[in-house]
Amino acid sequence: MSAFAQKENLTPVNNTIDTISFKVDGLCGMCKTRIENAAVVKGVKNAEWNKSTRMLQLIYDKAKTNLDEVHSSIAKAGHDTSLKKGDDKAYAKLPACCKYREANSTSH
Repeated sequence: MSAFAQKENLTPVNNTIDTISFKVDGLCGMCKTRIENAAVVKGVKNAEWNKSTRMLQLIYDKAKTNLDEVHSSIAKAGHDTSLKKGDDKAYAKLPACCKYREANSTSH
């Protein structure tokens, strides 16, 4: 019976891990690094931003964080997400190659 209890302890079931994708504005490799670093708050297992699609794939533990925290952290770094506008002061400090708002306004 104790062997069963030990095996049960070694194989915990974790239903709190989730994977989601959402849009984050950015333009270049520097943006990719900044976005991914900002997305990794406590509870985030992996964050990968795709420059071509501007989509961030996130694997996170819902018991340790929530999407609002992730969106807020990215916005504080100066990047707009599908839910939050990037902080204007942080955006103003981004390198010229990362100014996605200007790039978006000239492409229309």
